[in-house]
Amino acid sequence: MEELRGKTLVELEALVQRAGFQGYRARQIHQWLYRRDARSFDEMSNIPADLRSWLASQYQIGGVKIEEILRDADGAQKILFGLNDGLRVEGVLMPKEHRWTLCISSQAGCSLDCRFCLTGKIKLRRNLTAAEIIDQVQSVRREILKNQPITNLVFMGMGEPLLNMDNLIPALRLLTAPDAVGIPTRRITVSTAGIIPGIRALAAARTGVNLAVSLGAPNDKTRSALMPINKKYPLAELIKACREFPLENRRHITFEYTLLKDVNDSEEDLRRLIQLVSSIRCKINLLCFNEDDRLPFKASPPETVERFRSHLDAKGFNVAVRYSMGRGIKGACGQLAANYL
Repeated sequence: MEELRGKTLVELEALVQRAGFQGYRARQIHQWLYRRDARSFDEMSNIPADLRSWLASQYQIGGVKIEEILRDADGAQKILFGLNDGLRVEGVLMPKEHRWTLCISSQAGCSLDCRFCLTGKIKLRRNLTAAEIIDQVQSVRREILKNQPITNLVFMGMGEPLLNMDNLIPALRLLTAPDAVGIPTRRITVSTAGIIPGIRALAAARTGVNLAVSLGAPNDKTRSALMPINKKYPLAELIKACREFPLENRRHITFEYTLLKDVNDSEEDLRRLIQLVSSIRCKINLLCFNEDDRLPFKASPPETVERFRSHLDAKGFNVAVRYSMGRGIKGACGQLAANYL
């Protein structure tokens, strides 16, 4: 049965009128879906019973269900979402000073096989629909946060968002629309491993959200070994696409750089990194790698991380060291695998 959540107001008006009901009912349904996060048609108390009955016969709402929540000592919560077809994806909810950041998934599994990411060990099952993307946000807001607002939303969970553009863009429009979910565009970040056509399509869509790019390494040889997608979209082309990405005032592209001991953390790597991104208005997040027995890498030592940070800072970059939350529950960056492993 088709999912109703994910439809725009215009689409809702068309289907309501086709069924012989007055068009203004669509706005009421829209409010229930996005502002009030209805989980059933019975909750739509100001909708006539015959319209609710017709909707229930044609559509469903709530294609994502929270199946399990794991809580870490640092306050992070890893959330297992069950989908209607039995697949599962994971997200992470992270608190910081009365703010909530939610990391959500865009695909079940992933096709990119980045060597430092557990999710990459899972073959792609399928793309998530726009409704399933939105419903991760809605479910967390309703069931965990008890209608507190989600402060920041990041597409850094399972999957590569820019390989699911047909569903990502409609989801972003509803997530940011003031009369729908209503998260400000500046509070949403879409992360990519470097899908150049997707970067350009995101730019053309003018959604206003932020772009983050996982670099992995500052040269093609090492990056291709870590991130096979680099063989298709090498660094020179990727940096060109980032340079052309439209940025509003005081906005930046974020480059994520996961530091791996004796792989991408040498003095030469640092020099090349500075040279690579110097022409782009950007900020750099240095990510401390989350070690796992199933992955063949070790985290760079703290003194190496600090050397990178201090040199980048001295060169005038906006740089931060990110110690991923959720390590105790395998909910940190690159560790989302939804029990498939």
